Amino acid sequence: MTATADIVSGLHCEQDGDGRYLFPHIPPGERGVVFGGQLLAQLAVAVARNDTSGTKSLKSAHGLFARAVLVDEEASVTVDVLHSGRAFASASATMWQRGRECAKALVLLHASDSDLIRHAAEAPDVGSPEAAIPWGDPTAGREVRTVDGVDILDADTTGPAEVQAWVRVPGATDDLTLNQGLLTHATASFLIGAAMRPHSGVGQSIAHRDISTGILGHTISFHEDVDLRDWILLVNESPYAGRGRSFGRGQAFTLTGQLVASFSQEAMIRHFPEGESAVGRESTVF
Repeated sequence: MTATADIVSGLHCEQDGDGRYLFPHIPPGERGVVFGGQLLAQLAVAVARNDTSGTKSLKSAHGLFARAVLVDEEASVTVDVLHSGRAFASASATMWQRGRECAKALVLLHASDSDLIRHAAEAPDVGSPEAAIPWGDPTAGREVRTVDGVDILDADTTGPAEVQAWVRVPGATDDLTLNQGLLTHATASFLIGAAMRPHSGVGQSIAHRDISTGILGHTISFHEDVDLRDWILLVNESPYAGRGRSFGRGQAFTLTGQLVASFSQEAMIRHFPEGESAVGRESTVF
């Protein structure tokens, strides 16, 4: 399919046969490849659209990204249903390009039950979105404001290994699957930056130019329904980085403080292999 202008359109799929879906890309893409958060969002949305029960929604998605997906070439998603029952359904989804498997996700769907028990983490007191600082988000159609004006691009300013950001997508609809896909995309956006913050001279402004970074795997679990037309607070932290890798985790809260999702990420932050040029080489990503 052709490229599209914004994140909402980028999650609208076209069915192309049994269990096969096509998604448009969102240009220009990071260094000419599709962002990992977009890949997992599309894989999860494909599984949800493939389910015909009409009673289930996304519960969790875990994606692994083995090969870069190029923005300027067609890619497709295939869905393989593992099980579909009354309360749960599970499937794997695979992103294909050039006849090769590039990314894969295991996705769980569920039909909600009434509470037997209930508890949830409380949102941190970070002030309102209006008190946060607008951030130059490269994803068209999305608004981002960072708490205390944290800039993950800045390689010269250090701070704790955490980033708190308000995110919304004004052009979203009331479609739950779309909103869950939008949140999936957003939760993958700040964890590498959070891992870099404590380290002087390291920031996303030098990524793919002086150092090699990339998302290896991302997981999200949905707890409640979500609407990205309203502000969502993403609380991101990186408890560990080392050996060329980083680990990040986070939670997503509504304006009223309701916990709607939790997420985690495995990523790569390392020197380029000796003799490798960073410029124009998607093969250096992994």
